[in-house]
Amino acid sequence: MAIENFPSNCSSQISAISFDYGTHRIGVAFGQSISITARSIVILKAKDGIPDWDIVGDLVEEWKPDFFVVGMPYNPDGTDGELLPRAQKFANRLYGRFGIPAFGMDEHLSSKAAITRANEQNISAKKSVAIDDIAAQIILESWLKGYRERSSKILK
Repeated sequence: MAIENFPSNCSSQISAISFDYGTHRIGVAFGQSISITARSIVILKAKDGIPDWDIVGDLVEEWKPDFFVVGMPYNPDGTDGELLPRAQKFANRLYGRFGIPAFGMDEHLSSKAAITRANEQNISAKKSVAIDDIAAQIILESWLKGYRERSSKILK
């Protein structure tokens, strides 16, 4: 089942938790639309793509997002990546468990951008191996920019 990119109705102020989905690790970030900023929160361990849902629930309770954003792994040519169906299933499970709408964002360049950002911020070599939370931050920043553009057209 395809995941929509944005909600059909937009408001000027929203917050979201994003996920850089993986089978071993899932990066998590939080951001909001007022300043179009996001910050990395945590990297969750996953067993075959399944996180500890209690920890995800704790994050939802702490950050109280309006939306979830899940990085959708498309290939550079726009075709479906190998993990795309699993990322879509993860987004659907988020919605099913928490009742918060989940949207998708193309993430095929987020890992490379995360490595660059980690190097620019002088994050240690050990940290740069696990950059999933920074990738989630980049995914969310991109989504928030698109959301702002969309909401400014709708709210006019």
